[in-house]
Amino acid sequence: MVVTRSREHAVKYKLAFDKYIQEKAYSDIKSLVAFSGSITLDEFPGETFTEVKMNGGIKSSEIPDKFASDAYQVLLVANKFQTGFDQPLLHTMFVDKRLDGVQAVQTLSRLNRTTIGKEDTFVLDFVNKPEDIYQAFKPYYEKTPVGETADPQQLNDLSYQLYEWQLFSQDDVNQWCEIWFRPKTSLTGGEHKKLNTLLDPIIENYKALQDPDKEQFRSQLTSFRNLYLFLAQIIPYQDSEMEKLYAYGRFLLKKLPRSTQAPKIDLSGDIELKFYRLEKISEGKIDLKEGKAEPLRGVTAVGTRQPDKEVPLSKLIDSLNEYFGTNFTLADQLFFEQITETAIANDSIKQAAQVNTKENFTPVLEKHLENLFIERMDGNEKIFMEVMNNEEFKAVVFEKLLSSIYESINSEHS
Repeated sequence: MVVTRSREHAVKYKLAFDKYIQEKAYSDIKSLVAFSGSITLDEFPGETFTEVKMNGGIKSSEIPDKFASDAYQVLLVANKFQTGFDQPLLHTMFVDKRLDGVQAVQTLSRLNRTTIGKEDTFVLDFVNKPEDIYQAFKPYYEKTPVGETADPQQLNDLSYQLYEWQLFSQDDVNQWCEIWFRPKTSLTGGEHKKLNTLLDPIIENYKALQDPDKEQFRSQLTSFRNLYLFLAQIIPYQDSEMEKLYAYGRFLLKKLPRSTQAPKIDLSGDIELKFYRLEKISEGKIDLKEGKAEPLRGVTAVGTRQPDKEVPLSKLIDSLNEYFGTNFTLADQLFFEQITETAIANDSIKQAAQVNTKENFTPVLEKHLENLFIERMDGNEKIFMEVMNNEEFKAVVFEKLLSSIYESINSEHS
């Protein structure tokens, strides 16, 4: 396995590997590549690279079986197959990516499966220092000391505090959950609309609070969500009321208006690799028996973060079909265009786009997006259901609409 640092690097590795194999006329070595979505390279204008296309039609779900066969010996990956990939035949790993903490453990541990004839493993790391890998693995070696742990009683305290605000009642939670937990694989458009309708009065109650109270309520709700998500993995909760409040609170958090003081991530620019120097730094084994491991710490305080997601901004329908295996047509593009036009005509959205950076405009559009889809769900229920039931699909669509709406408004304004 070759662990690359990005989708672009995975594509370039695949092209280079296949070219080298062909030049050397090797008949017993073939490579597979694993990355999400589609990507274009400046070196190949007009060409779009996808996992399926570069693997000769092999689908992502087929890669593990193909790699296990005698036909393929090399797997080039960008984020995929670095965790949860159980292949005993995997012996050697080339690492061209920064690995840290649990990610280092999970990635390198792909090699620790045993099979007949496999007596050792080998790692060639181009990026990480031995001491970094030592620090990542040491807490899990031989004996794992445990630091301060989470107190389950905190969950009961938070639950009590949330109801004390009187923004919602137990009846509100039960009514919402009666719809959410219906025994079916997915909810209908009408049911999604009803769920939002039930949350709207709570949002109005929230808006009536003073700003410090708003932040305190949001913080308590976020803490309850994160703490329940953690504790539910290790404690067999029999309290269905906690599960209901967790499900209800998770969706309520998404609809709460964002604070104007909410922190944003601002990247000043991009870094482009111009030169690459290859130098052997070290060779040997990392002795985990030396030193003392730091204790693993449980959830004693709860925080939140906002992950970034880089998504292609052109040919949305093609990207969705390639990434998610859907079969949308160009006619479906009209649905997204209508959403964009409706957003541009909205005075609140328009004013926000004109006076904010794209990063600061993001939470404004997030607040309006679900209602925009609900208003037009009759126009294309198939896309609407994908957006409502598939968070990853929704994120890709949102990134495209965000750029389209923001750029359209500001081009008109200028």
